[in-house]
Amino acid sequence: MSSSFFTLPTSQRKRKRTDTGPISSSRKGTTIATGSSVARAGLPKKPRRDESISGSDSDEDEAPKKDDIDEGEDGAISSESDHEDETGAERRLRLAERYLANIKGEVDEIGFDAEEIDRDLIAERLKDDVAETKGRLYRHIASDFDFQCTTKTHFRADTLSTTSIATCPPYAYTVSKDLYIIKWQLPEPTLPSTNPRKTKKSPPSRRRPIKLLTSRGNTRNAHDLTYKHHTAHILTIAASSDGRFVATGGADKRLIIWSAADLTPLRVFTQHRDAVTSLAFRRGTNQLYSSSKDRTIKTWSLNELAYVETLFGHQDEVVDVAALAQERCLSVGARDRTVRLWKVVEETQLVFRGGGGEKKSRNQGKEARPSFAEGSIDRVAMIDEEMFITGADNGSLSLWTMHKKKPVFSLPLAHGLDPALTPEEAYAEQNPDPKVPSPPQPRWITALATVPYSDLILSGSWDGWIRVWKVSADKRRIEAVGTVGRVQGAVDGPDVLMEDVTDMEQQKVGNGDDRSAKEEQVIRGVINDISVFERGERGKDGLCIVAAVGTEHRFGRWKKVPGKNGAVVFEIRNTVP
Repeated sequence: MSSSFFTLPTSQRKRKRTDTGPISSSRKGTTIATGSSVARAGLPKKPRRDESISGSDSDEDEAPKKDDIDEGEDGAISSESDHEDETGAERRLRLAERYLANIKGEVDEIGFDAEEIDRDLIAERLKDDVAETKGRLYRHIASDFDFQCTTKTHFRADTLSTTSIATCPPYAYTVSKDLYIIKWQLPEPTLPSTNPRKTKKSPPSRRRPIKLLTSRGNTRNAHDLTYKHHTAHILTIAASSDGRFVATGGADKRLIIWSAADLTPLRVFTQHRDAVTSLAFRRGTNQLYSSSKDRTIKTWSLNELAYVETLFGHQDEVVDVAALAQERCLSVGARDRTVRLWKVVEETQLVFRGGGGEKKSRNQGKEARPSFAEGSIDRVAMIDEEMFITGADNGSLSLWTMHKKKPVFSLPLAHGLDPALTPEEAYAEQNPDPKVPSPPQPRWITALATVPYSDLILSGSWDGWIRVWKVSADKRRIEAVGTVGRVQGAVDGPDVLMEDVTDMEQQKVGNGDDRSAKEEQVIRGVINDISVFERGERGKDGLCIVAAVGTEHRFGRWKKVPGKNGAVVFEIRNTVP
């Protein structure tokens, strides 16, 4: 097979442009007349799709058509013949610039901010997603909410102390010492009316959560291995993010998986050898971590309802566990005063050691405060994948990072001091010496929660308040924001740090020594657990805080506080439009 196309070199096959002839000078869209195209030369030409790009085929002496005329950026009219010598790339660039100029003119006329659209819809969302994927703190939202002006609703059933609470919007789950598991439906927050004609002030709506389902265990079935419920105090509860599962653990050494829809038991696990103290789901998955007084942490896969493995290392009972998106968890070992980071995939662990006391003040002019050593680390919560916070029995909050074995910052007496005990309460003698003083004791950190990947921290004790903290901009300190709710006469607010409040003021306001403060306490009782979630997309519609409250500590009866058993819901308004 021989053809001139395959045998002739390229230089001889290329046709050169001739000055005479009706062929258009435009490079794009022209064809070479060969064969049958010559025979059709006398036929009328077909209209082209885009004459502004292909150009005109008329003679030089013919006037330019309207379609062949374009306007430049300055409004001057120029014919297509002015751009005959430009290449295809130059033509595309010129048309793109003209398109952008037209779009800019339309935006200026309408008053539309294209930069705002780009920031809100694309740039900020991508930046947040990347930061969350990397597991770093990227949201500074502590100053976006008005924690003083809140709506508060107390709800309860006729139960003993509420030991734990879990939320999966719009539902909340509570457990108590008398073996109750209750599913509640949280009400939607009511927004203030924006109708200017409505002058009459309507009372604020205080709708209580609705009790949907209730399930109760029985202590008489403690020796029945086929009984699918708890037979001792239920100490902890957790709900999966997809709303399918609810997990509970109790002093009966049982871990029970429930269907969140109807609270029917799906599986009972008895692998733990002592009380199950805490539960945590890995964020966005159905992987569960459980801690126990048998000094172990166990991992579970709820998709298969199966046990996975056991993590060993603590020298004392494990009282709390926390997890985020990565396949790792944090646990605290009570009186072994360690925090351990478990890397499940690598099968390794990092040990962070606490036990430090309060540093002595260098200011000689001020009255020295009593120092309390850290005896037990009771609570832990993860801020992001590299930072976490712990609470201890000496009332201190400690900020940690994965790169240091000691806390970066410790805030002592976060919830103040209890008043001194009377001689009869402090000593066992029948006639104690009244001259021997009983020193005041710090309030333990009994509850701790964070909004993941943000600077917002919430802590609870039995002083009557949920305190709000934030991580500083340099990630080296914990700063006070205020309290959830307002108590008249309280020393709080975003500009007041705990170091500026004396011990006597903390005792007077926090514990309610006088009658007026006691009557106006925000929460009366021990805050055993805190759950928080954002309403709307990234908290645009506010923040919801739910606290489990009881007259006793969740692990024992050694601390009795006057109050009510149940739970409290706070709705916090977002002040950023």
